[in-house]
Amino acid sequence: MLSRGAFSELDTGASPTLSELTEALHFALGDGRIWLNAQRMVLMQSQVLGRLRQEIIDAFGMEVAKGIFMRVGYMQGVRDAELIQKRFPSEDLTHALAAGPRVHTLEGFVKVVTKQFEFDREKGTYFGEFYWHDSSEAGEHIALHGLASEPVCWMQTGYPSGYTSTLFGRPVIFREIECSGMGASRCYVVGQNAEEWGEDAPERAFLGLDWPRQRRRSHDTAAPSAAKSSAVPTGEPVVGGDAVVGVSASFLRARLMVEKVADTEATVLLVGESGVGKESFSQQLHRLSSRSDGPFVALNCAAIPDTLVESELFGVEKGAFTGAVASRPGYFERANGGTLFLDEIASLAYAAQGKLLRALQERVIERVGGVKTVPADVRVIAASNVDLAEEVRAGRFREDLYFRLCVFPISIPPLRERRDDIPLLVDHFLRLFRERHRRDVVGLSRRAMDALLAYHFPGNIRELQNLIERGVIFADPGGSVDIQHLFTAGEVPQSFQPSLTPEGRLAALSSARGASTPLQTPMLRSAQELVMAEADLYRSALKQAEGNVSAAARALGLSRAKLEYRLRKHGMLN
Repeated sequence: MLSRGAFSELDTGASPTLSELTEALHFALGDGRIWLNAQRMVLMQSQVLGRLRQEIIDAFGMEVAKGIFMRVGYMQGVRDAELIQKRFPSEDLTHALAAGPRVHTLEGFVKVVTKQFEFDREKGTYFGEFYWHDSSEAGEHIALHGLASEPVCWMQTGYPSGYTSTLFGRPVIFREIECSGMGASRCYVVGQNAEEWGEDAPERAFLGLDWPRQRRRSHDTAAPSAAKSSAVPTGEPVVGGDAVVGVSASFLRARLMVEKVADTEATVLLVGESGVGKESFSQQLHRLSSRSDGPFVALNCAAIPDTLVESELFGVEKGAFTGAVASRPGYFERANGGTLFLDEIASLAYAAQGKLLRALQERVIERVGGVKTVPADVRVIAASNVDLAEEVRAGRFREDLYFRLCVFPISIPPLRERRDDIPLLVDHFLRLFRERHRRDVVGLSRRAMDALLAYHFPGNIRELQNLIERGVIFADPGGSVDIQHLFTAGEVPQSFQPSLTPEGRLAALSSARGASTPLQTPMLRSAQELVMAEADLYRSALKQAEGNVSAAARALGLSRAKLEYRLRKHGMLN
């Protein structure tokens, strides 16, 4: 049981403090992105949001608008609760149930003052009272509609409902009792278990909550259904560790094209840099097609010697040449009734291109040394990491084959153009490699994630996969994957990015928590510099803690034992 009175000291006490949350907000200047930890944010004028609110009210009415904005706030609260859980994986998040107002304050919606809150996790009870000052939502409503006859901070009440429900593991509904949009001096908000508001509480319909009253005292800690439904939509992971995962616009466009063409028999050409996941997309296309029950056969054309292309593709009859002691089917026959994926198609020799063209046109093949034609009931997906049109102009690729393959081209974007997907891919690979290598690392440190978000990834998803696997193996058991665990093979990470100071100014975070440096901070260029940077991090933390190892460990998010071990490793402690 925990009960607290006035809670105005937002920058002290247990994590997450306001300073810690402020550190999580940073700006990728020149990249067009703002990040709150690993979540992409946008800046939008409050007046624009108010005008959007007015348009929805005018088009659909007050009740529909209320439900829409309350759900938007709920989803935002769910996301921020997930941020807290990831940002502080080793912390006791008991006090984080009161941190929702802090995040809300950080994001500029309202100034929150906690009157009181109490909860009992074992009994599953929650009750909180809060004052909201200078509500942006109420202000915009008054500007466009005048004083209201009922509370109007819909998105702002949905937010703590989603946040608290996610962290508490039970549905909690917040309701405005007084609202400055109605003329009150400030808003007064109460949050409590959903069932305490009654079965007919309108918030149940607005938020999609369906929790029967008889579950009030149960100890079921499942997340509320609305929180589950707000999960980020992703593709299915595929064999081999690659994943069709993402939410960026360029990724979703490519995936939509895959879904559009999947149930047809059209030949598909996947174009993209090496490592962007073309084979993963081809497997996803196969799974969505009517041929999903048939085989999926992948062939890397660059791995076949020119003299063996024909026999590999079409098979060989016994005695066709010296050493052919038995008949053998080729890739076309092995993929019969399914999908044949031809990767690096541009590497095929010119003569082999002509034979492939005939197979695609006639849909029949002949084995090397054979006299019979064999039906080729195969859907072909080709992939290239070079511009085939340019290869045609250069005379290295047959024009007729190009047009036969380019029925439905799909461009797969490089990872540097879909940075919004990096946190999702990191989570996917962390789960994969923690299980594969039996490591219990808790996740990535904040600066490691910052470095990945800023890195240019010449090797695309394949390189990200390698970095995460390396970090999982290299990191200390039970600890976080940090920047020095990732970039150990000569990569050049940009590990410092502009961020917000507690005073609200842009600066580049240095290695030490809370310290800032000018925006011209140089990049780390080698593994040796990474080790030096790690030592500087510990030295700076000790200096700020005035030599107190326990305080420095808390500032770094480490246990005292782990920090002592690392200090000894760097010769900084006897």
